[in-house]
Amino acid sequence: MSSSSTTSRRVALVTGASRGIGRAIAIELGRIGLDVLINYRANTAEAERTAEEIKAAGGRGEIFAADVANEDDRQQLVTHTRERFGRLDLLVNNAGIAPEKRVDLLETSTESFDRLLNVNLKGPFFLSQLVARWMIEQKHLPNYAPAIVNISSVSAYAASPERAEYCVAKAGMAMMTKVFAARLADEGINVYEIRPGVIATDMTAAVKEKYDKQIADGLTPIKRWGTPEDVGRAVAAIATGSFPFSTGEVINVDGGFHLRRL
Repeated sequence: MSSSSTTSRRVALVTGASRGIGRAIAIELGRIGLDVLINYRANTAEAERTAEEIKAAGGRGEIFAADVANEDDRQQLVTHTRERFGRLDLLVNNAGIAPEKRVDLLETSTESFDRLLNVNLKGPFFLSQLVARWMIEQKHLPNYAPAIVNISSVSAYAASPERAEYCVAKAGMAMMTKVFAARLADEGINVYEIRPGVIATDMTAAVKEKYDKQIADGLTPIKRWGTPEDVGRAVAAIATGSFPFSTGEVINVDGGFHLRRL
């Protein structure tokens, strides 16, 4: 595809797509026919692996390195997408990090708090702002139905005092979904929050034994770990336009964790 060309194919930008949930989302979107820009921060080899897996699934993927926490990188990411594809139909704010170590909230450092909030909340907020402005410019495209999807977490409401900054960031993303949905509805841009539960990824590998036991003991009505592919399929359902009369909606992909049971 030549620079500055406009594709007739729908285009998705997935942040943090070099591994885990982001990779699964990117592959599923490629499988259903979207061109996918695979954003990653540092691991080029893993990002290229995602692109190869999209190709194997019958789709097209391209990689671009950018740190969503960095203002210049966010602008470059959007500029590259515009120049390379000429359009954007779907933004998936997936990039996120966990605390380097779990500590009691009374010991949480300002450095860790700032790091988590910059990547997990501030970055997605201002990337969505940039993308939304561009999506509004694209309203003339035929059959254009843009959307923004925020990958949150059950930590948006389930308190974990040993990783408080992560919970605060995800709770902020939940409200971010609502305010963007309210603002962008008149522009024809729907906004969704997908709230994964206990998902088998690199991020949860260190606490596998803990969650194995909790799941066996009934933590979730569906007694298994979630997979990145479970989240990918939820994003694909949005991408196919299955929820045109919904915005600001929370889609739980958590095995039923959110249910209150007696």
